[in-house]
Amino acid sequence: MRKLLFLLLPGLTVFVACEKKLKVDALSFSVTSDSAAYHAGSNVKFTVEGDPTTITFYSGEQGRQYEYRNRVTAAGIPTLQFSTALNTNAQNGPLSLMASADFKGVVVGDTAATQANIKAASWTNITSRATWATNATATASGAIDLSDLSNGTPVYIAFKYEAADKAIQNKWTITGLTVTNTLKDGSAYTIASLAANNTPITTNYGGVSTFSPGWVAYPISNTYNWVVTPGTSLVITGAATAAAATSPAEAWTIMGPLDLQKVTPDAGVAIKSITLGLPSYTYVYSKAGRYTATFVAANATPDAENSAVSTVDLTIQ
Repeated sequence: MRKLLFLLLPGLTVFVACEKKLKVDALSFSVTSDSAAYHAGSNVKFTVEGDPTTITFYSGEQGRQYEYRNRVTAAGIPTLQFSTALNTNAQNGPLSLMASADFKGVVVGDTAATQANIKAASWTNITSRATWATNATATASGAIDLSDLSNGTPVYIAFKYEAADKAIQNKWTITGLTVTNTLKDGSAYTIASLAANNTPITTNYGGVSTFSPGWVAYPISNTYNWVVTPGTSLVITGAATAAAATSPAEAWTIMGPLDLQKVTPDAGVAIKSITLGLPSYTYVYSKAGRYTATFVAANATPDAENSAVSTVDLTIQ
């Protein structure tokens, strides 16, 4: 609330604004349950004491644990997987699957500088970790463990295409690519996919807070290059005839940088607003286990906030 004070001085009237801050109501809050043990699939009834403005509920299940509400990284097993199809099989050898922690990145608008960065980077060849197609039938790569690359330094993942001259050059198609970080409790977080740059990933716990880094494509020799169709595929087609293969071809498609330890913060569910009374709350746990249900209450004004946390330990049988 703002008040205006009028001060009368000789020959001068002064207006002074005095702002009174809104006080926040005191908060008395607690939550209890009818029992400490329930069967999976049954109703768990929580009794709420107090009437805060808002209440947020963390069930304690994967992705909804209060202690992880601010967590953005966690050591797990980062895994890459994709499918390949060899649509034109004229030359021996698969693609090369590469990883680098010192690639300096793409220089927007400067192909020559980007090509120089690709050549200058230290690339680890991890081709042997994948299963590759030998014909046009899409073939799953299998789960490729990237744990040895997960040391807190962002990495780039790339497919390197090479083809010899004077022969029909191979056509490769890559689909279904994902990079995930799976933690010890089984929770899995998608870090990247074939999606376009800054596309939000909506499959993770806690809502949308992770974005795919997207893909870029650059030829090194010859003009054959990867065609990136966001969300769908990576495709490269070399010379369709031996006569057209006048020189060797090399082209890269690159994704990153990737934090292989990335996760999204756990999130609670808003179960009470200022217009809603909530003397009790019912929830159903579908799996057996031990859970800590956490309720976060708050009274707030534009100037201040009081909050309180109440927990209930449960055994679901």
